[in-house]
Amino acid sequence: MTDDHTGPATEVFLAYRNLLFTVAYELLGSAADAEDVLQETWLRWVRVDLDQVHDRRAYLVRITTRQSLNRLRTLHRRREAYVGPWLPEPLLTTPDVAEDVELAESVSMALMIVLERLSPTERAVFVLREAFDVSYDEIATAVGRSPAAVRQIAHRARQHVEARRPRETVSPSEVRAAVESFRRAVHARDLPGLLAVLAPEVTLVSDGGGVKQAALRPIVGAGKVVRFFLGGIARVDGTLTADLIMVNGNPALVVRLDGELDGVLAIRVENARITGLYYVRNPEKLTRVDAATPLTRR
Repeated sequence: MTDDHTGPATEVFLAYRNLLFTVAYELLGSAADAEDVLQETWLRWVRVDLDQVHDRRAYLVRITTRQSLNRLRTLHRRREAYVGPWLPEPLLTTPDVAEDVELAESVSMALMIVLERLSPTERAVFVLREAFDVSYDEIATAVGRSPAAVRQIAHRARQHVEARRPRETVSPSEVRAAVESFRRAVHARDLPGLLAVLAPEVTLVSDGGGVKQAALRPIVGAGKVVRFFLGGIARVDGTLTADLIMVNGNPALVVRLDGELDGVLAIRVENARITGLYYVRNPEKLTRVDAATPLTRR
């Protein structure tokens, strides 16, 4: 392998790097693991004869998918031993991600949690087809199944996701308004204000990874969620702040205690009320909220 080969190969890889990272992240829910997959993808890509590759984007997505599937099967076993609920790693994102409605939905915390319930192959098929509009033939090559089998898998995965995703699309302004109302109510320790913005069946999931204190099971019901915030997070010793940021293309809150990062709270909104709260406190998952991570479907 010569520099004459690796130079052009690296240029092509870098041109699609953000796309490949987005694919790997949506498949894995972890930026750290996605970066490892990209390294593995590059090592395989630089060994390829570029003159024999008709569609370089498709070829790179194929390698990334295969490496992600290999890692996803390993992660599944690791997550079974995880302390408490496991949540995807939150990413601070740039404004263009929110402007791409389909991309923002595909990387939203709420949808990525639903994707965790799919098998590795179902997840790969669903993500490639729905988020990146990859053809069934190309997906079949990437996952090692026939196109007919991939169509069946896509149908099954779509049914599973549709049964669990929000029933109606909520505008970014609605989400932002609900998040801001929640933020003000927590700061003011306003019980009526919290109950007004929370849906009666709201669910809170917190992820401390065994490092930070977190509920070991989801908390369900507005009253219990209010007690969690007003009796716990809002009554800590020190100055607590919650600021609005864009996480995974959607409005969220970054929570700080005496200026130190404590966690990221992603929020799911339906019918102008909050139905899901996802609080990531595990420090290992909070490395991507100070600088924006570029995501793209192209």
